[in-house]
Amino acid sequence: MAGTVAIDLGSSTTVVAYQPPDGEARLVALPPYSLEAPTVVPTLLWLASAESSRPLLGRQVLEADLAHGDSPSLQRDFKRLIGRNTTTSAADQASPWQLPLTPEQAGALLLRRLWAALPPELEPERLVLTAPIDTYQGYRRWLQGLADELAVAEVALVDEPTAAAIGCGLAPGSVVLVVDLGGGTCDLSLVQLQGGEGRSTPIAQLLRLGGRNLEASRQQLRCARVLGKAGLAVGGRDIDRWIAGVVAPGRPLSGSLLAQAEQLKCQLSTVKAARSVWSTGTGDSLALQLSATDLAELLKRQGLIAQLDALLESVLSQGRQSGVEIGQITAVLAVGGSSRLAPVQQWLQQRFAGLTIHNQRPVEAVALGALALTPGVRVRDVLSRGVALRCWERRSGTHQWHPLFVPGQSWPTAQPLELLLGCSRDGQTALEVVLGEPSDELRAEVVFDAGMPRLLQRAAGAAAVIPWSRQPFPIVLAPPGQVGVDRMRLLFSIDGACQLQLEAHDLLQPDNPPIRQQLGPLR
Repeated sequence: MAGTVAIDLGSSTTVVAYQPPDGEARLVALPPYSLEAPTVVPTLLWLASAESSRPLLGRQVLEADLAHGDSPSLQRDFKRLIGRNTTTSAADQASPWQLPLTPEQAGALLLRRLWAALPPELEPERLVLTAPIDTYQGYRRWLQGLADELAVAEVALVDEPTAAAIGCGLAPGSVVLVVDLGGGTCDLSLVQLQGGEGRSTPIAQLLRLGGRNLEASRQQLRCARVLGKAGLAVGGRDIDRWIAGVVAPGRPLSGSLLAQAEQLKCQLSTVKAARSVWSTGTGDSLALQLSATDLAELLKRQGLIAQLDALLESVLSQGRQSGVEIGQITAVLAVGGSSRLAPVQQWLQQRFAGLTIHNQRPVEAVALGALALTPGVRVRDVLSRGVALRCWERRSGTHQWHPLFVPGQSWPTAQPLELLLGCSRDGQTALEVVLGEPSDELRAEVVFDAGMPRLLQRAAGAAAVIPWSRQPFPIVLAPPGQVGVDRMRLLFSIDGACQLQLEAHDLLQPDNPPIRQQLGPLR
């Protein structure tokens, strides 16, 4: 049955879905790794040693009662760290393993095992994987080293918020705000589905990492445009730690205590007061209890609600730059297990009064949406970081940074950005193109204080610009330039690989061919 398999690797649960060429998408059971109702795989690995050829995975770890220990043999919560080490390569993944594994090694082992466990009647020709937005570029590099090991003709990658928006089934042309609160990350994304208003669905292409190129595909598929997005590396597992610190103050954050904290959290998705009993491992037990009011105050005190507001404002600001106001949002899509929590639901209702909020099937929505994107949708992604050009300002007599592309800029760019530049002195023989990355004006950071994760927010202010470590080659001026005369026309663009491109035209030598440079990736 040739078709498409989607794997949504999550911090706490991993979802595997399959869609045949002609048929409905469905979740795939992978015994003995997967649970039932819903059919998901706990993102857990247990290795007796680094050389272990038969690691326990998913449900096996739970049934062996090994999911709550502190042993280095237990691998969990590694998804959020994949892609943050920009130097990780395929060679690093293949290097001798030691316990605990690196996040990339743990993720690669999990995906290999899941792929090998697919039912024998499935012979997929395409694999689509999902990636978080805050580590998208590094995540992609990691997958490039892994893709060649899997026996599949095509491998693709889509970001999680976009996949969820496509999978919600709204009408073409809808504007959807995706609020994804998973086990390890919080992601907000504003996505516009193309089409509508009598327009036909555009031809599109999915970002691919391996196999044949789909640019020549004749299939006409949907295309989504990401208007804005922002993310934070905090999720359900952090909430578990916060809960544990409240219900059992002063106690070490053991695996068994965190498991009980997670149980309390899950209960509070449906009831107003949760209770549990924790066996401390020293022969005694401790009664644990938490109310919905306690949880709401805890999330507020830890800064999660304030950070959701900051992420929302960032995304809405990016949307306004694209001409989309909050009143134009068609619906809100809540995905991820933590989106079920009453404080989060209350936050959604307060911030989006009058809007339709979709919260059905929050755990598997991303995987099913990834299938809806295949086999050939091109997603216009957006930058999470900007780039600026250093220019000479005649009025102040100093160099100033001129923004070229800012966070939220969609790529690949439809039209190049054009700048006319002159010389800062008479007889100038070369024009330097100096680029830099503006630092965030408002940034949330996750720090650990005595083992407890906390959110810190840097105050807003004038954003500094950090020059790139490698700068483009200077543009030679022949004849030399003069002050007060426009000399070069620079065209900046971002291609489909997120590479910044420059095309330079000498205004005094219009018959000369343009100078072209690939300036580097925008990470």
